[in-house]
Amino acid sequence: MKPVAFAHRGASAYAPENTLEAFVLALRLGATGLESDVWLAAGGVPVLVHDRTIRPPGRRIDVTRTTAVDLARWGVPTLAELYATCGTGFELSLDLEHPEVALPALRVAEAAGAATRLWACHDDLGLLAELRAASTELRLVCSTRPRRIPEGVDARIDRLAPLGVDALNMHWRDWTTERVERCHDVGIAAFGWDAQESAVMERLLGLEVDAIYSDFPDRLVAAIG
Repeated sequence: MKPVAFAHRGASAYAPENTLEAFVLALRLGATGLESDVWLAAGGVPVLVHDRTIRPPGRRIDVTRTTAVDLARWGVPTLAELYATCGTGFELSLDLEHPEVALPALRVAEAAGAATRLWACHDDLGLLAELRAASTELRLVCSTRPRRIPEGVDARIDRLAPLGVDALNMHWRDWTTERVERCHDVGIAAFGWDAQESAVMERLLGLEVDAIYSDFPDRLVAAIG
């Protein structure tokens, strides 16, 4: 199977990141997956935005203390709006920016009939285990860097499958042939992020990773194709 072409924060090289415009454009350019960060707005609504604080001119707004209706004035979409606008015919990778957003995001995906195509990303294995207990359909991703793994990458890979984690996501520089093969040997996928240049994409494809994240979905689709 071809690797998933995840558009990082939508087609963020060409449109404002984490906006409906960027997500729609990414799919138009051929992306087979979308990526975003997700926070829980006041009122318990999952919203798609990178940072907890947004900074319109002359203002600082805490996303977690602001309603989704108010955030919409600044172009921040909800997860439900993403599905309503783009449908569900794509893989969706969400960086869970805080634990409280995990279950509400899952419930939105379930309501849309898209839980099996939702990849929930976090580096806390305890949180991932809780999510697996909450859903057998959701895809779970340990998203991390080697320097944040005290036991080492190989030992971490060996821990993931028994926890029900589906993939390990690391920066493209962190992947080697041996690490990809080890993931596949234990039955989990290997995801590589921050692939912006064609040469980096080709490197990851040569390693046979299962998904790649890029701000340039058109370049990524071309490399995979």
